[in-house]
Amino acid sequence: MRPEAEFVTAVTVRAATDADRASWNAFVDSCPPATFFHLFEWRDLMRDVFHHRTHYLLAERGGRICGVLPLAEVKSRLFGHSLVSLPFAVYAGVATEDEAAAQALEAEAQRIAQSLGVAHLEFRNVAARHADWPTEDLYVTFRKVLSPDVEENMKAIPRKQRAMVRKGIGNGLKATFDADNARFFELYSDNVHRHGTPALSRRYFDALRATFGERCSVMTVEGPDGALLSTVMSFYFRDEILPYYAGDAVAARDLAANDFKYWELMRHACERGIRVFDYGRSKQGTGSYSFKKNWGFEPAPLHYEYCLYKRESLPRNNPSNPKYKLMIETWRRMPRALANTIGPFIVRNLG
Repeated sequence: MRPEAEFVTAVTVRAATDADRASWNAFVDSCPPATFFHLFEWRDLMRDVFHHRTHYLLAERGGRICGVLPLAEVKSRLFGHSLVSLPFAVYAGVATEDEAAAQALEAEAQRIAQSLGVAHLEFRNVAARHADWPTEDLYVTFRKVLSPDVEENMKAIPRKQRAMVRKGIGNGLKATFDADNARFFELYSDNVHRHGTPALSRRYFDALRATFGERCSVMTVEGPDGALLSTVMSFYFRDEILPYYAGDAVAARDLAANDFKYWELMRHACERGIRVFDYGRSKQGTGSYSFKKNWGFEPAPLHYEYCLYKRESLPRNNPSNPKYKLMIETWRRMPRALANTIGPFIVRNLG
């Protein structure tokens, strides 16, 4: 047999089934470009929590998985009809180191998109793939390799930000890991309501913890009087930690609780032997962007690429779109209990 024979073997693409779960996840765990959001369990969340139709595609070469692509169909009268890899994910897109597999997966995704009649297909890529496709350049990500030494990580924080961390420590704040989502959801839902955006459901966060088990945790910060101040839900993947959903009380800012929270999470990650702290995505020019820069993290562009079918411009389904200004102001004035009831029906289509 010629040495190059294995590369000549044709790539085939098919829909993944429940029987592929273990082999899919084993591939994701071993594939360098794959992320936490490529894990098969997100299919269950998309389907069971958000009621989105999913299309999980598997590329195989010689009977072995060589690439995966998770897709979910989002269909909304308010926000349009799309096929996305993947809603509620910072990163997704094709996961493979095999270019032929990548092309085959993307071709099948385009075929499905056109058969569904969506307005656009979206890939949330870390690396650019399609120079000729429209690209959303609104988002960046912040990732940093941690030192195995806790004090070295403290010293690596720029001086002004380090002073804020020490302020939080000096204020007698306490961080603990929670066994459930009660305190997390109280802080998170209040926080997003004050910003005028719908909250994801408590059911979703409970499903995350039930689905991912030890790969998901919640850390909450209390004041010396026991008052709830700040919280964060994090994901663990390979040698990385991803603080992903968070919330702060109004009092958190004056007490530096948010700064203290992320330092405690970083310290925990370091002591656990985690190598990469992934601060996640932020919109350029926002307070979140500046906050992460202040920690000494450098932004890296995210390449959200779109194939447009029934629209001429990129979708702008985010709070920075001026057309949502009135909606945001109305939402802020809405009683939080009502907002938490109807919010999940809206935000499920924003992703």
